[in-house]
Amino acid sequence: MSQLTLTLIRGLPGSGKSTLAKKLLQESQQNTLHVEADMYFIDRGGVYRFQPEKLSEAHHWCQQQSLMALKNKQNVIVANTFVKHWEMKFYEQLATRFNARLKVINCTGKFTNIHKVPKPVIAKMRKNWQV
Repeated sequence: MSQLTLTLIRGLPGSGKSTLAKKLLQESQQNTLHVEADMYFIDRGGVYRFQPEKLSEAHHWCQQQSLMALKNKQNVIVANTFVKHWEMKFYEQLATRFNARLKVINCTGKFTNIHKVPKPVIAKMRKNWQV
């Protein structure tokens, strides 16, 4: 059996994280989960309804989905902003725990910001970005 892979795709809103994650998912074997905190805010009708007060809950959900997938011997692709290094720590520990290869990809594209994150928020994220 081949080694599991946990891929983290990080970048500012509109950098192409989701697009890249979908492309990697298509190219991967079927045994791969793609998850993003934003998915937590998609209602049963498929409509995105962001609730900032539930952002912490959304990230916890994303982490738990990743944990369950690795437990089930699935590769995982996580696409979140990961502005600060500590935001990747949980996933780094998961990779170690499951002896998964950890890949971190930085997205720097300039695409449409589909979730309409305000420019001042993106500017603050850019200022706080850890290389």
